[in-house]
Amino acid sequence: MAIDWTEMQRTARSEFDARLPRITDWSAPTPDTEWTVADLVRHMVDEQRWVAPILEGRTLADAEATLEPIRDDLAAEWHRYAEKATAAWEATPLDANVHLSYGTVTCLEYLKQQVGDIAVHTWDLARAVGGGDRLNPGLVDAVWSELELQRDMLASSGLFAPPVPIADDAPVQDRLIALTGRDPRQP
Repeated sequence: MAIDWTEMQRTARSEFDARLPRITDWSAPTPDTEWTVADLVRHMVDEQRWVAPILEGRTLADAEATLEPIRDDLAAEWHRYAEKATAAWEATPLDANVHLSYGTVTCLEYLKQQVGDIAVHTWDLARAVGGGDRLNPGLVDAVWSELELQRDMLASSGLFAPPVPIADDAPVQDRLIALTGRDPRQP
């Protein structure tokens, strides 16, 4: 069965939306050891604010020229830019090409990357704010189906910490999280 990646984007966004109200300490650590909760949410806002200009066909330099600075209310900024990103994904043909930092790819490839980023960082946020770290199973399966195929590239990319060894029969979400350098068995 084909994955509806636009629907997965909405699902991933909803998962992140559900964790934002749980933030009580913006300086709390996250499983991504280099980031606090505020750093993580700022990253998510930043990623979402690029989507609309990139999907409009702009180069990175042209897109950057259109970006407004991120305001202090990170939760509000997430909602603002995530809404714009969702609208842009829904309006853009997924076979169109976009220009990213490493080259030209289809919108579908960019969308898959965005969905994976939101899903993994939703888990990070859930762990940082306590509880609720089980993600939508359909979302997890979709992201796993993409990232598992990229295991070697991910390990050498520097985008994530090295994969955490985990049993082959562990739940899919645990294998996904471990693949991205996080230990799902740690509280």
